[in-house]
Amino acid sequence: MTIDEGGDSLPCLPNYMNLEMVTHNGGCHCGHVRWRVQSPSSVTAWQCNCSDCAMRGNTHFIVPSQRFELLEDSKEFLTTYTFGSHTAKHTFCKVCGITSFYTPKSNPDGIAVTYKCVDPGTLTHVEIKHFDGLNWEKSHKSTGISSCSKE
Repeated sequence: MTIDEGGDSLPCLPNYMNLEMVTHNGGCHCGHVRWRVQSPSSVTAWQCNCSDCAMRGNTHFIVPSQRFELLEDSKEFLTTYTFGSHTAKHTFCKVCGITSFYTPKSNPDGIAVTYKCVDPGTLTHVEIKHFDGLNWEKSHKSTGISSCSKE
């Protein structure tokens, strides 16, 4: 897998885009939370500097929620943290504490998948873009991030 910092591509499609959908599997550290997601093998991931993302070091790509599926009994191992507007639903494993996915404030109709929680072998390229979460409204308007959860 290659990792690119920056780039001038469309908000949700990396410069080296492959639009063919593949199935990515992933989950938390202990394995109690498992999921699958449909997305291209080449994704744009967002690194945010808001108070929550900065502390967690989370870098995620966003997909429409209908392309995300929680597997087996994973739901019973999840808990959710919200703050501020309570729009973002920060889900994490009750056992190991890893946020492998969540519902972002920028895309309440989508799922933000932590790219480092995807099982090896299906992601071929990750372009990392920066989202200025400390200046959320301005960054939300200027980045086009809200389009990432649309089909």
